[in-house]
Amino acid sequence: MLNELLLGRKAGSRDGAGLSAGMMRKYGLIVILLLAVIALSIVSDAFLTVTNIMNVLRQVSINGILAIGMTFIILTAGIDLSIGSMMAVSAVIAASIVNVNPDLAVVALLAGMLASGVLGGVSGTMSAKLNVAPFVATLAMMTIGRGIALIYTNGRPIVIDSPSFKFLGQGYIGPVPFPVVLFVAVAVLMSIVLYKTKFGRYIYAVGGNENAAHISGIRVSRVKIWVYIINGLLAGLAGAMLASRISSGQPNSGMGYELDAIAAVVIGGTSLFGGRGSMLGTIVGVLIIGVINNGLNLLDVSSYWQQIIKGVIIAGAVILDQRAKGK
Repeated sequence: MLNELLLGRKAGSRDGAGLSAGMMRKYGLIVILLLAVIALSIVSDAFLTVTNIMNVLRQVSINGILAIGMTFIILTAGIDLSIGSMMAVSAVIAASIVNVNPDLAVVALLAGMLASGVLGGVSGTMSAKLNVAPFVATLAMMTIGRGIALIYTNGRPIVIDSPSFKFLGQGYIGPVPFPVVLFVAVAVLMSIVLYKTKFGRYIYAVGGNENAAHISGIRVSRVKIWVYIINGLLAGLAGAMLASRISSGQPNSGMGYELDAIAAVVIGGTSLFGGRGSMLGTIVGVLIIGVINNGLNLLDVSSYWQQIIKGVIIAGAVILDQRAKGK
């Protein structure tokens, strides 16, 4: 009887620990975000104001859209280092079109997104069909894309005067910045794709076990290529938004944006080994980075230290991911 009681207590302890760990994995990011908000609202009176909150949401909208596309990539155990260059290509193409005709804002946006989607498709094809490692394929595309943007503009920015195109990055719908509306719309649409379609299930299957996915009849190469195309389209949208926000298509724009996008996805709990992660986690990761960046700016922390802090956060998230994978 005593042994049964002891065994029961041990099992209960294990179950309790497992439940606590599960709850922490599920809600830990939200708790971290809330703690960061509380801490920054205490140390800075300017943080928890409507104006600043809207500013934070506007700032994270571009990185949020990039991170959503990166989530698809990392779920398949891939990576994309070229999103900054694809942003630049989209920005200069869109800017050149509205520079000729300010009324062609929608055409300019679609053209920029299409160009980036094509570049993403090339990266995906190199990875899926030619067995080039995603890191190498997208590193090559990062250089190629940047070169295309520089050649297209001869290294000079293209000024944007189109009011309709500027609305993309500077407009408001009521009190809400239009980029935030776009971010929410993209998050909802991509969540539906990920959770409610066969394609979304295929993404998890490919990332979880590529060989098993292939044996089960999934066309792995097609899934990978489309994932990179989607990522390219979203990078193109983000690039056009950035160009609209700064009122010019800059061939050097988008540099370093891949760092924040990858950081948001990893912090959000998506495994670099593929097959595990969620869109909600990515969105919370985006908000955590945005809140930290904004708070550090309000506290007048040097941008150099901000880079170090981001790097430490990324390293910590990857270490935790590897430990979880090992278990």
